[in-house]
Amino acid sequence: MTLVHQLMLATLVVGTTVIVHLVGLAILLAVLRRYRRAERRILIVLLNGAAILVAAFGLFALHSVEIWIWAGVFQWLGAFADFEHALYFSTSTYVTIGYGDIVLPPGLRILGAIEGASGIILIGWSTAFFFSIVDRMKLLERHFDGDHPR
Repeated sequence: MTLVHQLMLATLVVGTTVIVHLVGLAILLAVLRRYRRAERRILIVLLNGAAILVAAFGLFALHSVEIWIWAGVFQWLGAFADFEHALYFSTSTYVTIGYGDIVLPPGLRILGAIEGASGIILIGWSTAFFFSIVDRMKLLERHFDGDHPR
């Protein structure tokens, strides 16, 4: 595969994973907004804990889908003998571990590098999202306790 073709395919896959990420975060945010209507202190604490779990598992699931998309592309291109190898490579590349025990063949290596860049950006986006959720929940608890500045 030529460099131009790799870049075009990588752009398509990155665009797909960014859209998947955006939609996934929007769905998570909609689910988490339901937790804001609690009126009792104990309920707020329990719901905040549940919301954090939902956010953490939701983000993990979202990244898993994105990793599977990349693995599917590698399998479709015939880069690996089976899907397990494609998924293993994709996972270690997406999270930028990059063990190097399984590598892409020449002509597809740019795709692997772009997956790593894409993964680190999407993980950073998720980290900011998760921090924002936890911060809002702390503010909600303070507001309920009357500790907020007037």
